[in-house]
Amino acid sequence: GYTLGSLQESDVGLTAQLTLAGLACNAFGLDISDLTIEVTYQSQSTLHVKIYDTANQQFTIPESVIELPAAPTTSYTSNSDLIFNYDATPFAFWITRRSEPDAMPLFDTRTSSLPPTPIPPFNGSDPSTAFDGFPLVFEDQYLQVASALPYGTNIYGLGEVIASSGFRRDIGTDGGVGTIQTHWARDVADPIDQNMYGSHPVYVEHRYNATTGKASASGVLLLSSAGSDIFLQTPPNSKVSLIEYRLIGGIMDFYFFSGPSDAEVIAQYGSVIGYPMWQPAWGFGFHLCRWGYHNISDDIENVAQMRAAGIPLEVQWNDIDLYHAYRDFTTDPVSFPGNELRAFIRELAANNQHYIPIVDVGIAVTVNSTDVYDPFTRGVEEDVWIKNPDGSLYLGQVWPGYTVYPDWFSENMLSVWTEGLRNWTEMGVEFSGIWLDMNEPSSFCSNSCGTGANYSALPPLSVAGTVVTGYPECYNETIWGPSGNMTINGTSTNSCAVSSTTTTVVERRGVGAGGEQGVNLNSPPYAIHNAIGSLNRNTLATNATHFGGYAELDVHNMFGFMEEKTTHLAIQSIIPGKRPFLISRSTFPSAGKWTGHWLGDNFSKWQYLYLNIQGVLQFQIYQIPMVGADTCGFNGNTDEELCNRWMQLSAFVPFYRNHNTYAALPQEPYRWASVANASRIAIAARYTLLPYWYTLFANSSIAGLPPVRALFYEFPDEPELFTVDRQWLVGSDILVTPVLTPGATTVDGIFPGRGSVIWRDWYTHAAVNATSGGNTTLDAPISHINVHIRDNSALLLHQEPGYTIYETREGPYSLLVSLNAAGTAFGTAYVDDGISFPPGPSRSLTFQAAEGTLKIASKGEYAILQKLETITVLGVQKPAQVSFQGSLADGWTYKEATEELVVSNASVDLNGQFTLAWK
Repeated sequence: GYTLGSLQESDVGLTAQLTLAGLACNAFGLDISDLTIEVTYQSQSTLHVKIYDTANQQFTIPESVIELPAAPTTSYTSNSDLIFNYDATPFAFWITRRSEPDAMPLFDTRTSSLPPTPIPPFNGSDPSTAFDGFPLVFEDQYLQVASALPYGTNIYGLGEVIASSGFRRDIGTDGGVGTIQTHWARDVADPIDQNMYGSHPVYVEHRYNATTGKASASGVLLLSSAGSDIFLQTPPNSKVSLIEYRLIGGIMDFYFFSGPSDAEVIAQYGSVIGYPMWQPAWGFGFHLCRWGYHNISDDIENVAQMRAAGIPLEVQWNDIDLYHAYRDFTTDPVSFPGNELRAFIRELAANNQHYIPIVDVGIAVTVNSTDVYDPFTRGVEEDVWIKNPDGSLYLGQVWPGYTVYPDWFSENMLSVWTEGLRNWTEMGVEFSGIWLDMNEPSSFCSNSCGTGANYSALPPLSVAGTVVTGYPECYNETIWGPSGNMTINGTSTNSCAVSSTTTTVVERRGVGAGGEQGVNLNSPPYAIHNAIGSLNRNTLATNATHFGGYAELDVHNMFGFMEEKTTHLAIQSIIPGKRPFLISRSTFPSAGKWTGHWLGDNFSKWQYLYLNIQGVLQFQIYQIPMVGADTCGFNGNTDEELCNRWMQLSAFVPFYRNHNTYAALPQEPYRWASVANASRIAIAARYTLLPYWYTLFANSSIAGLPPVRALFYEFPDEPELFTVDRQWLVGSDILVTPVLTPGATTVDGIFPGRGSVIWRDWYTHAAVNATSGGNTTLDAPISHINVHIRDNSALLLHQEPGYTIYETREGPYSLLVSLNAAGTAFGTAYVDDGISFPPGPSRSLTFQAAEGTLKIASKGEYAILQKLETITVLGVQKPAQVSFQGSLADGWTYKEATEELVVSNASVDLNGQFTLAWK
């Protein structure tokens, strides 16, 4: 451990020296004897604790990569919500709330607070799962710190992960086995309980006090790009649970957030790493993609089929089929000739539709002296490719053959990347946004496999002859053939028992899971639990070298994020004055400033329909709210029933894209009549709700508030909600309860509020007779997704959902007010042009109802041209008269069954104030 000395206090916090006590143990590296600790009371709600080597030799994330808040100009040391406490010998610290000095600390590294050690391995075959002691360890290649947590507390985050335990992480209580969350970015088809594409070492703790019946939330960020294991565990007979961080480099850079609500914790995290980018309105439309649109004719046909079926299509995408020999920034001269592609994209644009192509991360090398490939050559000239330690080009392998990798630290990288994208648009690829893939970064070989190789001996990979087998859990293709239809000749194809609500678990294990064996010299002494083994497998070697002398080992987890930032800045200069739209795979803290995210290569299984909900909820914590899964599933074949349910579910998450793998059964929403019908219904609801979605995302970009919420965020004191991840809330007012099992005609869902909230059906406006604190069974025939409106809400809506977002926005507004038992309602809306960057003039609307009066207030510079035509108020006793701006109105109707007052043809100008009254 360490001893604290040379303490200096200031207006903003304190600084001190930590000196190694006793002999160095050099467990997995060399102990660093002199450390500095800086404690900064960053704001009322945020406390920054940074422990680093005094000599500044350890890797620290450069300010140029992530812009962090400046030192505060106001002193919060005496009134901050959080207090930093410490023991000098041996050094330990703990964080408490000022309002609850005697409560269990939010974070506590004292050995006396943690379980007694040694604790034997909780996985008998893995010695590294033991806890021999809990000292603070700070070595050049190994850092360790642990904190006690309340027994069985609720932890969320620490991804990216698909956790078998659900959105709430397994902390080793209630029959759980605990968690080892490894952070090492990795290209792998959506595995369960393994490290995958992104790294987000941040968590929200929702701490419930069973005595008082009250909960409060707090959060912890360890801002580090180091490979790491984070353990959540409760040893046998322990009265506390614990979290332990084990890092293989860098420093300890902690931020603590006081909440006390979950949404506030998420917002406070955003204030440190940056709020999410402004989304263009068209980004909320329906996106369609597959690997296997073989040529421009496939694209044209697809767009025509979607329109013929009356299913709105906002954005047509292309995967790597677009490329010539799988090379970035090219188009295939035969299948996607530039002039034809340009004409197609301009036709889309004329119809207010958009186009997005893929950009893979590996840049092909020229194979011989006659091979001309400008992006590679320009990068060599400008010296922007990652190197081997000897200064030669690092050569991995991706789709085109041998490839180099962009060095995002290079000062010339932005100009070369921008040039590549700009030249591509001039060849005909006039994109509206960009899809970034393979940016963990992915390589199909280990180490610099192209060094010294014959480049022309490795042709581009071929997918010719690919056959996709496998269907969703309850479809048996050996009986029913390859169609995936729900019925064949009137007979149901569901091969599961009707009563079944369980889903099959598909576990894909990495090779050498645990990664204890085969540690090579390029691997750090402590082997993190990278599920594929060596850190160099299927990615860049850890000794690959970046501009500035950085080793890949230290910066690996930031590769995708740095590409996202560079690409975002490039698009800003190529399409000036408009908001970039990006979707990307590998992410890191602050990626949401630059990109959205899709949940990677999932499977066409009912299990993954359920699992994508926790993914969407996780990425709200990570401040990357524009997120969604490959709808209907990517790997394997989908079927009619699964695609029907998935097209409906995804209509209520932020990023809505149907995407499919090469050679799998086609799954565009027009392929089955029932799916087309389900899609039209769901997309109409989505586009109607667009002003609400848009307002939620504005609040995210302005204040970091999460657009999609777990139920307990809004109802924090109801423990029955803490594990709910089969339902979610859009904002605070829309509850979504999807069907997640095959063959179902009903669905069980919980209605939060324990009877204190009136939940009304989105489609019928009828109030739900809900069970208090338990499940309610709802009808859910095929093509129907249950959606409910919370009381005390007022939602601005588009009255006439159109084929595109542009047409929808051009049409009139409606207002849906849902009164609570006291007769009140409140809502807001943020309106602007939906595209300008930086955001231009806007208008903020406030809707307030009480005592039989609805008031609309409006402020801002943006002029709303569309009128508010229909006002619907739910929960009204039958009025004798209705007045409009003080004058009696006659254009109103009343529905007794739903206590529904409807005022039609109102033509309200939303740029002014307005009053509606009933009595």
